[in-house]
Amino acid sequence: MDKISGLKNVERLIERSMYAMRWIMAPIYLGMGLALLTLGLKFFKELFSFMPSVFSSSDSEVILNLLTLIDLTLIGNLILIVMFTGYENFVSSLDLCDTTEKLDWLGTHDFGSLKTKVAASIVAISSIHLLKVFMNLQDHQGDKLLWYLGFHLTFVVSAVLMGYQDRSSKQSKGVKHC
Repeated sequence: MDKISGLKNVERLIERSMYAMRWIMAPIYLGMGLALLTLGLKFFKELFSFMPSVFSSSDSEVILNLLTLIDLTLIGNLILIVMFTGYENFVSSLDLCDTTEKLDWLGTHDFGSLKTKVAASIVAISSIHLLKVFMNLQDHQGDKLLWYLGFHLTFVVSAVLMGYQDRSSKQSKGVKHC
């Protein structure tokens, strides 16, 4: 009997230690916040370098600059989604007081929907990059465009398959979709 209780104590210690190790991720999510700050600085650098030449630039140059800003914005949104969802799913619930504005989607995403959102964001970012490459076609060789298109289609197929898999697993568990 003593041997069994000793093993149970070791098991409990291991499980508690493993569970406590989730807090190792908290500084990583804080680091993502710093990455978001860096991205914000890059966004405003791009915006302020683009603004003085907006009237003298061609339409395609304006569109390319705007696509760069949209690309940076999508990456920022992706960082926020991963940061908040990852923290809530893997570290701890966000304890926000009632007076703090809470985002509607907080606490509603599981790991499967996080993967789907990340994949969809990657497809959107890839789409913008592909459009930028296409608009600068004279600067790129045709074979590079085919490589970019191949990678983009790979992202699209992967995102569709992940979305299908997530939807199928939720339906098999009885979760309803709107």
